[in-house]
Amino acid sequence: MPNSPSGLPAAPLLLPDWAEAGLIALEARHPDLARIRPAAGPLPWRRRDPGFAGLLRTICAQMISNQAAGAIWARFSALPGALTPAGLLLLEEDALRGAGLSRPKVAHVRALAAACTSGALDLDAVALLPDAEAIAAIACIPGLGPWSASVHLLFGLQRPDVFPPGDVALAAALASLRGLDVRPSPKALVALAEEWKPWRSLAARLLWHHWRHVTGREAGEG
Repeated sequence: MPNSPSGLPAAPLLLPDWAEAGLIALEARHPDLARIRPAAGPLPWRRRDPGFAGLLRTICAQMISNQAAGAIWARFSALPGALTPAGLLLLEEDALRGAGLSRPKVAHVRALAAACTSGALDLDAVALLPDAEAIAAIACIPGLGPWSASVHLLFGLQRPDVFPPGDVALAAALASLRGLDVRPSPKALVALAEEWKPWRSLAARLLWHHWRHVTGREAGEG
């Protein structure tokens, strides 16, 4: 089960007007979500690069702590050419491993770079697709499943109604918020998120924000 994304900007950005309007609508319908901002403070607005670099960052952050992910990203992104598909393919495995990538992640970033270079994955075209089609296009790349693809749409493409499936922190946050004895399963969490349409991305951001507040640690990018 994947951890939440990491590699946060140093300073939160202001909420876009559409997001503030969506939050107001969401909080009006769901009193439990409406409790989060008064308790945890203003919602930080996190975002990632909408293209190749953003997907690389998502791969780097998979299944590790936010602190570790941030350190790896700093080293990886400093490698010459690493943030372009062609440049990344020129880097030796030793350089990628030296930045902190595991062998599977080396394979995954190279698979992404190869797909972008060959045209098998056209990120400009993906950005114009409906959510489900965009997720499917990204998720077919080795190392980028539905969770990673959803995270990219949420933080990179700023889509309003995407909910990352199987996110540990989101399940923990909802259990905390609603006083549940057991965290919702991945399948149950996706079903519960249906009630937050058409603002599931904003609900996810609120839940990550709640989890940071109650635990005192970073729970993700939201």
